[in-house]
Parts: sequence; structure tokens; C-alpha cells
Amino acid sequence: MVAATQAHGQAISGSAEAVDGDTLSMTGTRIRLAGIDAVEAKQTCERDGITWACGEEARQKLAVLIGSAQVECIGRERDIYGRLVATCRVGHIDLGEAMVREGLAIALAEASPDYTEAEGRVRQFGFGIWGSTFEKPADWRAAHPQERPKVEQVAAKASASQVSARPRIWRDDLGRCAIKGNHSRHGDWIYHMPGQAYYHQTRPEALFCTEGDAQKAGYRPSKM
Repeated sequence: MVAATQAHGQAISGSAEAVDGDTLSMTGTRIRLAGIDAVEAKQTCERDGITWACGEEARQKLAVLIGSAQVECIGRERDIYGRLVATCRVGHIDLGEAMVREGLAIALAEASPDYTEAEGRVRQFGFGIWGSTFEKPADWRAAHPQERPKVEQVAAKASASQVSARPRIWRDDLGRCAIKGNHSRHGDWIYHMPGQAYYHQTRPEALFCTEGDAQKAGYRPSKM
């Protein structure tokens, strides 16, 4: 994931509680189980024509797998919400693989072969969500952004704000900076943007990729 930060090899252990089917809270740290995507806590599925609280069942199953035991996790990275993405075990049980085997989580593309093999078996027998009609968790989240935990909503807004705050980079078809800086006959330092009236007839004395770069160099925007 592009926006994730590295946390490879970080080890954390202790008692934990299940937030949903693939997220733990351990000693104040949010941990996302690597390689899986479980149905969301408020997500429902349809089984035999009846609404099934599959998301809540996934949370409860993870809670049962954890019990009161010590959970040991090895981190891979941090996701855009600041959660530690990790492989976690209780004794010899790999929690991510166990959730897939229970038919309550999807094995992601980057998952280990053990996860994908487990998914293949439960799909074959229509176990868990594979015996129901359900939305992929990612699709359900996209359709229900208001159901994200508050910490994720805040992080998502911050991430979007950072993206929108990034200056636009202007380049031509050859990849060259496309904002033209020119000294006018009146001695003014002016920059011209692609699409402006005098852009094509302006002979650049300097080229800039962003308006901020042009302004830092002492140029003002063209009024035309």
C-alpha cells in the first residue's frame, strides 16, 4: 500500500480484544490482521433468505479464538489509518488463517498460500460467508463510509486533505515542466499557465513545474 509506513519485524504481545473480524486492540495499539479481509462488524449477509449478522459473528469468532490468551504479533507495516498490519498467533493458531478457515474472511492477493488454500476449501463446501449472499468487505466499506470507526474516519479525512493540499504539477507531453516564466517588456516577471491566452506565443526564460516554484523565483501569475 502506497500510503503505508514500514513497521517490518515489529513484535508486540499481550492480551487483546477483537474490534471486528480482522482487527485487534492490544495495549492501546490497533492491529490489522495481515492477508485477510473479514466481513465488517455491522455488515450483514443473506443466508437461506434470512438476514445473517455475519460481521458480528466474525467479531465474536475472533474474540473466541483469542479468549484470555496472550496474542503474539509480528508487524509488516502500518496502514493509512496508523494500524499495525501484522501476522498474529495464539499459541500455534494463526489468527488470520483461522478466520479464513471459519469462512468469515477473504484471503487477500498478498496472503500466504496457506490462506488461499484454506479459502479454496471453505468456498468449495459453501462454509460461512461462502454459503450466503454477501458483499465483499471492501465494497461494503465503500458503500457505508459512515460505519468506519471514528479513528479511521479521521485518518481518511486527513489523508484526503493531504492529497488535496499537494501542489499540482504541470508537465508537457515530453515530461518537461510546463509553466513558462518570462520577463515582460515592462520589466515584470510573469508566469504563464497552459491554456492561458499568451501561453503558446510566450518564449520561456524559465520553466516551472508548480505555481509555488514560479512564485518563489519571483514571478507573478499572468492576468490573461
